[in-house]
Amino acid sequence: MEDMELLKVLENDPRATISDLADILNESEEEVVKTKARLEHDRIICGYHTVINWDKTNTDRITAIIEVSAKPERDTGYDTVAEKIGRFSEVTSLYLMSGKSEFMVFIEGQTMREVSDFVATKLAPIEGVTSTVTCFLLKQYKVEGFIMDADKVEDERMIVEP
Repeated sequence: MEDMELLKVLENDPRATISDLADILNESEEEVVKTKARLEHDRIICGYHTVINWDKTNTDRITAIIEVSAKPERDTGYDTVAEKIGRFSEVTSLYLMSGKSEFMVFIEGQTMREVSDFVATKLAPIEGVTSTVTCFLLKQYKVEGFIMDADKVEDERMIVEP
């Protein structure tokens, strides 16, 4: 079985059953189980994600996107700074990127005060961090390919007849 075929199917539908995966890939269930277990063991499959529209719940939740500028360290570059940032439970995603900042950090909290306290007391003081810019996410329109208010979206395309 081709690993990429299984990965593409799981990326589009992580809830697919072993039986469904076997049918889609034209493989035995045993082969699918074996391949999936290997991909999980090798950390190629790192987890399964559910996209939730938190705006439709009564949950206080705020997401911040923080640009972090940092100074690379000798021999390790940005890896040491990234390891320090990534240890915090508030950090949900962390990326090294090109542009005006070295890192893009996503964090979640219950209030803006909680997020700003995290930046001031935990993130900014990390050795190697030179500056931060915090942006608060106000509304999610599309997440991981899913339109959050799909029931409000109308298809405005015109019908084309031959």
